[in-house]
Amino acid sequence: MLSRVASSLYWLSRYVERSDGMLRMLKINYASSQDTIQEFTWKPVIRIFSSDDETELLNIQHDSRAVIEYLLLNRDNPNSILNIVTLARENARSVQEHIPKDLWQCLNEYYHTVKDEKLLWYVQKDDPITALDILIKQVMLYHGTADSAMERGESRSFMKIGKHLERSIQSIDILDIKFSSISDNPDLLTDIAYWKHLLLSLGGYELYLKTYRQGFDAKNIIELVMLNNDFPRSALYSMNNIDRYFSRLKSESNIDHYNNLSFKIGRLKSMITYSSVNTMEEEQLHDYLTEIRAELFGIGNLLNEYYFANS
Repeated sequence: MLSRVASSLYWLSRYVERSDGMLRMLKINYASSQDTIQEFTWKPVIRIFSSDDETELLNIQHDSRAVIEYLLLNRDNPNSILNIVTLARENARSVQEHIPKDLWQCLNEYYHTVKDEKLLWYVQKDDPITALDILIKQVMLYHGTADSAMERGESRSFMKIGKHLERSIQSIDILDIKFSSISDNPDLLTDIAYWKHLLLSLGGYELYLKTYRQGFDAKNIIELVMLNNDFPRSALYSMNNIDRYFSRLKSESNIDHYNNLSFKIGRLKSMITYSSVNTMEEEQLHDYLTEIRAELFGIGNLLNEYYFANS
């Protein structure tokens, strides 16, 4: 497969996955902002998803509609949903012959939906949740079509690697930011709503309730997000899938590069697998998560160097 094609498929999947995580986080946080009687801050969300200087954005951290509009539809924000979906569509358009027609149509519809002026009206004048739900349904349609229609070959492997790499980075970022906030406000440790919204933003609330019967506990949440292989957004689940799909790319033509990257993936997978919540806390959770995140970015960089260098 041409490196240009592999790169486009990989980034197409990463961009769609990034938009999915952002949309769910925005929806849960907006609902939270409507439930609280105290002044709600969007600072954690801004820190996770904004690529711009935070200083100016923090001026709107208490304005829910302004934050959603900026992260959803602002053309000047390179990490807005509008710009991310545009990039996903551009990558898909360049490799239309390598993806099913139905998948291209899903992405094209997603692109035109996010450009619909009615979304801005929902955000500014009506109910922002309506706009977010419309877009979340588009992502769900994309995932369903990709899983059912995509051929089981190299193309799908690159897309799956991109999806799970992006997903693991997002989960770690969210966990890190949320636990960092506790350092500034220890009362959050016993705030049931705080933990509930964290789990809802990752889609892990129902699984948590089924797995842990004793209520909300910080250690259990770390275990779920990092180590639970039944949780589709956990770091361990993502690493197992990155390892699984990368193994399908093995070829004698690039065996040295494959072995080098396979070693790095396997090392990170083992590092997570044989960790425990206690060891994470002993190392300091923030430092541990920072190290895992750096390793994930290292895998992404080697993919670019070894497989996308000519793109």
